[in-house]
Amino acid sequence: MANKIKVYGKAQNRTALGIAHAYVVMYPHATLDDLRKAFPNNVNPDKGVTENFLPVDEAEKFNEKMSLYFAKPDEVLELQDGSKVALAQVWSKPSFERMVEQGKLYDVEVAEFEKTMKGEKGGYRLEYLNGYVPPVPAPVKKGFPWWIWLLLALVVAGIIAAVCMPRGERVVEVEKIVEVRDTVYVQQIADIEASFNAAQFEQGKADLNDDAKLALHDLAKVLKQNPNLKLRIEGHTSAEGEADVNQKLSEARAQAAVDFLVNKEGVDAARLEAVGLGSSKLKNAENPTSDENRRTEFEIL
Repeated sequence: MANKIKVYGKAQNRTALGIAHAYVVMYPHATLDDLRKAFPNNVNPDKGVTENFLPVDEAEKFNEKMSLYFAKPDEVLELQDGSKVALAQVWSKPSFERMVEQGKLYDVEVAEFEKTMKGEKGGYRLEYLNGYVPPVPAPVKKGFPWWIWLLLALVVAGIIAAVCMPRGERVVEVEKIVEVRDTVYVQQIADIEASFNAAQFEQGKADLNDDAKLALHDLAKVLKQNPNLKLRIEGHTSAEGEADVNQKLSEARAQAAVDFLVNKEGVDAARLEAVGLGSSKLKNAENPTSDENRRTEFEIL
């Protein structure tokens, strides 16, 4: 059977985390018990803890004594039932090799991981192979958001007050009710945008480097967690060179990011728009040839 997902990782333990993430992508209704069956504890007896996987709240408590689990927000595995799971982060070479072999049982292929430099944080990204498209989990039915119940309660209270109010009494002030919008993903996208811009394009080129791909992988996760979210990806250049060349280069850089999200991460192309703005909007107008003018920006539509 042809492999479906390939994991590219920096650092051995982060690559192991990528294998577990690939399993969750392929089996979106997987539970904690399913993960433990797919990657049993005998895969990694060197981890220093009794379980490969723990609910993230238990992992955080354990990490207060000794940090042995991936429990940060950008490291945990988010399951369809709303639970969050942490993977053990200590992996010897033999344990990692067993994890790779276990991943093969689920059509997960692993590229040779890159060793990180001292002080460098590892990471991973997933690539879909042979035309594989991950299954889309059925949406979890939820009740009304709390702010709708609040709105209804205030409306009912207003009606009761209006009926009971003595005639001739004047309302001096009415409380305004505003819709509450979850904007957590706005900050997430801003952080990812900063990471993507830090992984600069080579001058005159539109090729994505590995750090840029890792940032786009994180962006894809945010998009999948927020299915109604749409983005415009804008490419910019410095003021060096001819305007028409810069325009085409900025378009190519924005399109490279969109193509990666669509072809490698499985994001619906209808949710993305690529726009090139050349050198028309310089971030540092005082220094038109500055590196910081060669950038991309993500705009929420």
